[in-house]
Amino acid sequence: MRSYQLFLIEEEFASHYFGRERMFYQLFREHSHSMGEMKSIISRQIDYITKPIPVLRIHQFLHQQMSKLKGFRAEQGIYYYVMPHSKSTATLKVHDRWLLVESQGNHDAETVFFEVLRKCETSFLAMDVSAERCGWLKPIKERKFV
Repeated sequence: MRSYQLFLIEEEFASHYFGRERMFYQLFREHSHSMGEMKSIISRQIDYITKPIPVLRIHQFLHQQMSKLKGFRAEQGIYYYVMPHSKSTATLKVHDRWLLVESQGNHDAETVFFEVLRKCETSFLAMDVSAERCGWLKPIKERKFV
């Protein structure tokens, strides 16, 4: 099973650290492995660079975008998607500071959630700490100054 935590990164940090996502990954990994005062310090750093999840807007957007998909259902604030004709499944749980996407099978089911979320917000960063991967749902385009 794959598990992704998605955080909304403040625009200022998202644009400044574009191409250096690994630094975000290191911070979140350190947070998951730290204890005591160090965990508290890193938590404050994470709170500073992330934005709260617009929970109501996310719920409305998910219902609007996915309610007509075969294999989609929502129960008690948790969203489930099973790919038709496939054994791929994904769940999405909304928290106030992050989202959790868990999936099994091929990547198609989780991609459906990612595609919907990237339309809703521009600076979602997805991290799979156990597989040591991270990336933007909607890559930031570099500005070209002439």
